[in-house]
Amino acid sequence: MQPQLPDREQISISLPRGLTRLGLSAKLLVLTVLFVMLAEVLIYLPSVANFRRNWLNDRLAAAQIAVLVLEGAPQDGLPEGSENRLLMGVGARAIAARVGGARRLLSLDSMPPAAVARTVDLRSMGWAEAIGDALETLVMPPAQMPIRVIGEAVGGADFVEIVIDEAPLRHALLKFSGNLLVISLIISGLTAVAVYLALNWMIVGPIRQLAANVMEFEIDPENPHRIIEPTQRADEIGEAQRALARMQMTLAGELRTKKHLAELGLAVSKINHDLRNMLAAAQLMSDRLTETRDAKIKRFAPRLIATLGRAIDFCQATLAYGRAAEATPVLKDVALRQLVAEQAEMLGLAEAALVSFANEVPSDLVAPCDPDQMARVLLNLMRNSVQALTQAGAEAGLRPMLAVRAERDNGSVVLRVADNGPGVPERARANLFQAFRGSVTPGGTGLGLAIAAELVRLHGGTITLEPSETGAVFRVTLPAPRMAAA
Repeated sequence: MQPQLPDREQISISLPRGLTRLGLSAKLLVLTVLFVMLAEVLIYLPSVANFRRNWLNDRLAAAQIAVLVLEGAPQDGLPEGSENRLLMGVGARAIAARVGGARRLLSLDSMPPAAVARTVDLRSMGWAEAIGDALETLVMPPAQMPIRVIGEAVGGADFVEIVIDEAPLRHALLKFSGNLLVISLIISGLTAVAVYLALNWMIVGPIRQLAANVMEFEIDPENPHRIIEPTQRADEIGEAQRALARMQMTLAGELRTKKHLAELGLAVSKINHDLRNMLAAAQLMSDRLTETRDAKIKRFAPRLIATLGRAIDFCQATLAYGRAAEATPVLKDVALRQLVAEQAEMLGLAEAALVSFANEVPSDLVAPCDPDQMARVLLNLMRNSVQALTQAGAEAGLRPMLAVRAERDNGSVVLRVADNGPGVPERARANLFQAFRGSVTPGGTGLGLAIAAELVRLHGGTITLEPSETGAVFRVTLPAPRMAAA
């Protein structure tokens, strides 16, 4: 009992036929936004570090102006309250500068310079340190103690340092980060939409059309109207469209051929039933020929009966090629010369005046093969040569000639069927041993060569078309028998 094959619905695994909830376009949009945001993060880190540096440099610049005021002050100092106003304008608790080797100090109180949370020296700060300090200022709460900032000075001052609270700096950084986030979101959205529309037009849309066409073709692959019409695009998508069109055309043709073969097999099975009965009746009548006194008839009668018996066996097997499985060869030691001579008589080569025949197989050459199957191989090859010579004649005005040769080569038996006819057309060589595709003669089906190739493969041998200057030469190689294990 043959196993029941699952239908198409059972093997489809319930795949969705339409667009999924998160299709290719949506995934592309999300990925574009994520990548743009990642780029913005990479830009944000140096940006916030640079903003912090500039913010501190602005305070140092204001402090330098205060230092210039100190340099121009009279010997008895600034008026009362002027120092506090300078410090409030700078936003610092204290300003110190070294001018001409002397240290000048403006301070709101008597706080010692060491009473600070940390010192930021802008003169030797690198980018890595600047980014780290900026992130620390953003993440960590502002220090209770002020910080000291040291920077380059202009004019006659050697350097300028200020003592400021960290809270205003952190507030400025948070405000800058918020503004940068809003700008980044706007840029990311616009960039994502632009990239999405461009890629959707150039890539996603055509891919959707390819997917839709594949699903439509799957429903009815034999319908030629379901084959995709490729565009003139010169990129990879255009190549994919053209490759898909070629594949669909090939597949549709193969399916039509297989359907035709199935219908042909059903018709042959019906014809075979009646043909077997007719051949059986012919065999019964042929048995009476053995009782005749005619020597010639008595000589041919056993071969006729054997041929009819073989034809009945073929019919009983219901066209073995149609079943896609030949019987396993029963190997015997067969005299190839006698087997070739029998096939030549069946083709009428002994009496034919149009085609000359030469049996050049050595009389002592014995090959391990199935006699019935090897007879079919020889009959198919020799019949093809006779048909080619009869229809097209020999080349260069020569007399039509068919020759069968055989030799032993390193234990294997090599058999050649050669003729001096028109040869095998180039268009037929690619599918030479395929049924219904490798026909050489007009109106032929190509079954003869296909059956011969299958039978030779069952023997473990090979069949090829050898290159030749004239006609066609088919080479059949039968391997040497395996030695039994001791």
